[in-house]
Amino acid sequence: MTSASVPSGSRSGWGSDSGSAMVEFVVLAVVLIVPVVYLVLALFEVQRAAFATSAGAREAARVFVLSPSSAQGELRAFQALGLALSDQGVDERAATLRIDCVADPCLSPGERVTVRVETVVPLPFVPWLGDAPVASVSVRAAHSQTVDVYSVPRP
Repeated sequence: MTSASVPSGSRSGWGSDSGSAMVEFVVLAVVLIVPVVYLVLALFEVQRAAFATSAGAREAARVFVLSPSSAQGELRAFQALGLALSDQGVDERAATLRIDCVADPCLSPGERVTVRVETVVPLPFVPWLGDAPVASVSVRAAHSQTVDVYSVPRP
């Protein structure tokens, strides 16, 4: 039986593969892992804002319905929204609040009040141009609450 042997000079020199696995790993890590990490960070930011917006709309509607008047209800709704957003670390200046009701006065017994909240979430590590981010995601939430049927009509 004859065995083939590898010439001793073929493993060294320019044709060598030693060290290329490390370079390939670093290149693939940068190309694949960095975008995945950025995507995860962006998703966390949007999810945090979505949770805060949803909770803010719910609490603003509850507070508005229980208020003694529509004017005080609007103030209390803005405060409740601000608390819900700040609890999650979302900038309350990026949120808008809209309160809709059909009846006049708005706090009539049995009336359905709908609160809509919209928050603009800037994506992480994206530059700002002036007061607005270059890339952002808009998150919306709505919550409807019914005024107590046995309550007194309030202005």
